[in-house]
Amino acid sequence: MDIGSIMTDEVIVMDETQQVAYARNLMLRHGISRVVVVDADGKPVGIVTETDITRKLRVNGPDWRRRPIDKISIRRVMTENPVTVNVNDTPRDAAELMLRKNVGSLLVMDGEELAGIVTKKDLLRFFKDRCAGRWKVRDLMTEDVKTVTPNHTLSHVIGVMEENNISRVVVTDNGAVEGIITSENLSFATFEDPERGIPVERVYFISRTSEEKKRVRTIAMLTAGDIMTEDVIKVEPSVDASSAAAMMLENGISGLPVVEDDELVGIITKTDIISGIQ
Repeated sequence: MDIGSIMTDEVIVMDETQQVAYARNLMLRHGISRVVVVDADGKPVGIVTETDITRKLRVNGPDWRRRPIDKISIRRVMTENPVTVNVNDTPRDAAELMLRKNVGSLLVMDGEELAGIVTKKDLLRFFKDRCAGRWKVRDLMTEDVKTVTPNHTLSHVIGVMEENNISRVVVTDNGAVEGIITSENLSFATFEDPERGIPVERVYFISRTSEEKKRVRTIAMLTAGDIMTEDVIKVEPSVDASSAAAMMLENGISGLPVVEDDELVGIITKTDIISGIQ
């Protein structure tokens, strides 16, 4: 089997001259977390993800970061020279390349033409279908789980994620799993500009499940308890890893806390699972 048979061939693209707001609108409209950036000839020159936007548009930093998102060029936040794979390469080739380059997707090229994109989700689906019975969750999970408490500030949560180069933390209270915060909780939301006292659009973490309850708040007021996803889906270490992959796909999530006798013993993510593609 080659990459061409598992890739997504409908690639959402934007021109390199457009603004961050356009990328945001594409993500919301198509329910995706990344957009390919192309030049005037339609050649890929970059890729931008939800995580790129949120990390690079934090309020602290250069003045351009505080501009409205319809005034910020996509080139400011995109990752240049996206990693590519050939349409005839194998899923194992793609998994190894993703892990080595620490990326969540690869552009699939047919010669010099963009043929599609393959993501961790695509490889997760391949693992579910082709790797049943090969690994248990305990074989692939990460034991060193980064945690925060519900009362930790948003700034602390982001700091933990950036310091450890991870895209999720588990929220615990006295050892019990209370929630999870991931890069997929990222959203454009409204909060009050403390200088002008009016709602402005910025980027911060917010639970999608609480969208209708969203209030205008300053970033400084937010805690892990405000932004976490509750009702966390968990898995036991003895479960077949392909079943864990199926749980992620069915629920549209990227990681599962691993619990044994109600104790948090690890976490298994898309990245962990694709490491089992051999």
